[in-house]
Amino acid sequence: MQNKYPQKPGIDFILKQAFFYWNKTLVFQLMFSIIYFAVFFTSLFFFASRYGIWEQQQELIEAFKVSTDAYIKKAAELGATDNSRYFSYAILATSVFLYPLNLGFFQIFKKIDLNEKIGLNDLFVGYNGLNFFKYIGYFLFWILIYFMVAQTIILPIIWVFVTFFVAPLMFFNNARSFEAISLNFKVLKSHFVEIFVCVLVAFLFKYIGFVVFLIGGLFTFPFWNAMIYSLYKVVFTDKS
Repeated sequence: MQNKYPQKPGIDFILKQAFFYWNKTLVFQLMFSIIYFAVFFTSLFFFASRYGIWEQQQELIEAFKVSTDAYIKKAAELGATDNSRYFSYAILATSVFLYPLNLGFFQIFKKIDLNEKIGLNDLFVGYNGLNFFKYIGYFLFWILIYFMVAQTIILPIIWVFVTFFVAPLMFFNNARSFEAISLNFKVLKSHFVEIFVCVLVAFLFKYIGFVVFLIGGLFTFPFWNAMIYSLYKVVFTDKS
């Protein structure tokens, strides 16, 4: 795999390009969010009922009425139960299963660049063949590391930056996880300012739809993928 490090692109160009891809695919942004949240919350309610999580929540409410100490003690007690662990594993598995849905946007954005027809089936390209297991394997590794460092302030942020380009590198260049992380780290050093600003904008815009427009969050939630693709295009030479 060959890489190219062109002259640093302007941040304004990268942002405009990201918003172009997002605006061009609003229907797919909406479909992504509907599918994602429908599967996620269906799984959450199903497993919460299966493992008695609603009853546990009621116990926590009653403990909270007694005192904060009683609440903390009860939360620790319930969190150590088998049902709580099984529920956590189920939600983790659901999140991992949904991850390849993000890869579909890279296929869609690439087709826009090539002036090819896009369809809803492109959104599910991450579930095709054996690559599905590669993507969920990587995301399981990613999220476990994230949880391990989540109690710190800076390490989760560093982990996001170090793995920012892994998904498109795996998708377009068939790179392995650790190879992609290594390449990501190299370009992070040479394009840190651009990546930092774009990550900040992507994070804010991703969730601002829920805060300001409520239902508008269904359109802004997948925006992160457009920002990743926009940056990827100007940092790497895509040989796909």
